[in-house]
Amino acid sequence: MKSKIALITGHPDQLSYCAALSAAYREGAESGGAEVRQIDLSQMSFNPSLAFGYRQRMELEPDLLAAQETIRWAEHLVFVYPIWWGNVPAVLKGFLDRTFLPGFAYRYRENSPWWDKLLQGRSARLIVTLDTPSIFNRLIYRRAGHRVMKHNVLGFCGVKPVHITELTPVRGSSPEQRERWLSQVRKLGEKRA
Repeated sequence: MKSKIALITGHPDQLSYCAALSAAYREGAESGGAEVRQIDLSQMSFNPSLAFGYRQRMELEPDLLAAQETIRWAEHLVFVYPIWWGNVPAVLKGFLDRTFLPGFAYRYRENSPWWDKLLQGRSARLIVTLDTPSIFNRLIYRRAGHRVMKHNVLGFCGVKPVHITELTPVRGSSPEQRERWLSQVRKLGEKRA
């Protein structure tokens, strides 16, 4: 049976290195026999602001409805994005705010502090680029961006396990290093298939 993968590219620039990493992952996964559906935030049209919080419902744009359908279909979610200012880019945060909604990703229980995790049964991989050296990210920043995605977003919704591939530092990296990272990510896709 083919593995079903939702590949979410969370960089606003379609010509970014993250876009190249997404293409490499997809190539590896498809060559291994997986079925991959792409969600490319640089190509989507939606308001990234949850304008009324949860006080008033906002209608989902067609691109967000399609993204929810892809996430429902998938067994494995792959997010490819950079860390900027310690967290995900604004477009990815807006996508999460608008898409991972109550009734889709989780549901609070009435008269209870607990909730139902509606995305259980899915696993995830985060492929993350940083300019910050890994040791700084780990020791000084305590991997804040990784923790938010792994625990506060995906874990809250029942997605587990969540594996993280950190590619760093991108700033100042050589073309040869970037090619090695592309090869590494391609192999991750093949292995997942």
